[in-house]
Amino acid sequence: MSDFWTAQLVLALALNLVVQTIQIGAYAARLAGVQSGRIATSISLFNLFVLASRLANLAYAPMLGTLSDRVAHAERAARAVGQHALADAAIHQFDWQIRSIVLAGTAGTALGALLLPTFLHLFLRGIAAFERLRSIPKALLRLFDPRVMLGILRSPRLPPLASLTRFSPRRLPTELLVGNVIVTGVYAVGVVASVYASVLEPEVARTAVLLSGVVNGIATIAFSLIVDPTSAYITDQAVKGERPLSDVKSMVFYLSLTAIVGTLLSQLILYPGALLIGGVAHLVNSLH
Repeated sequence: MSDFWTAQLVLALALNLVVQTIQIGAYAARLAGVQSGRIATSISLFNLFVLASRLANLAYAPMLGTLSDRVAHAERAARAVGQHALADAAIHQFDWQIRSIVLAGTAGTALGALLLPTFLHLFLRGIAAFERLRSIPKALLRLFDPRVMLGILRSPRLPPLASLTRFSPRRLPTELLVGNVIVTGVYAVGVVASVYASVLEPEVARTAVLLSGVVNGIATIAFSLIVDPTSAYITDQAVKGERPLSDVKSMVFYLSLTAIVGTLLSQLILYPGALLIGGVAHLVNSLH
């Protein structure tokens, strides 16, 4: 492997892709709740998937830590001997490494959107399994049954392109879609921007890294205040017959689409976000 394509980078790319795929797939739980009439169970599964994906989002943090440690050591060594160009080159390479990780998240978001019919199928099966077993852990353990695993492997399907033209955002609140873009964009760079800040501001590196929890916490609160209640309300209206099922399908589609836009937006806010986190880290360290 070259200096750029390290084992840690490849693993971080793979982990972020999988995490974002699962997170987008969780949107299908709303639709599964309407179709099955088991809205409370579907919300429980939705929350489980979202929580699991957000906890797993921290799984690649050690990979980022290794990459940042290497660039920090290389930068210090280069500046110690007056090789400032080499130090700048090391930071530039690190910039591209973390941007590639963020891009992998965009790819995962797009993959999750394409696999939404598959996730819908899995959620419907999960709801049925929960009703039989009366236990989420037991229902999840059934995933390891060879027959169930074979059925899951046979289930992947892609949405027909013609069906995408039927989705319309006209009956969806604008603040829901705009809010999802912003929340997704911030959440996509919460960890990486903090690690980037630790490289740009080595004097407050540890403080900058630990601020990632604050950034992600703010994004999570914003999701809980803006995106989640509105999408739940639309789902409830569909269950009560006040909205057609097509509105929920459109909501799931456009939440996925705006999530892709949000992860692309995160590329623009990555560097300014790192500078902001670095500034906050300095401010926190200046307190007495």
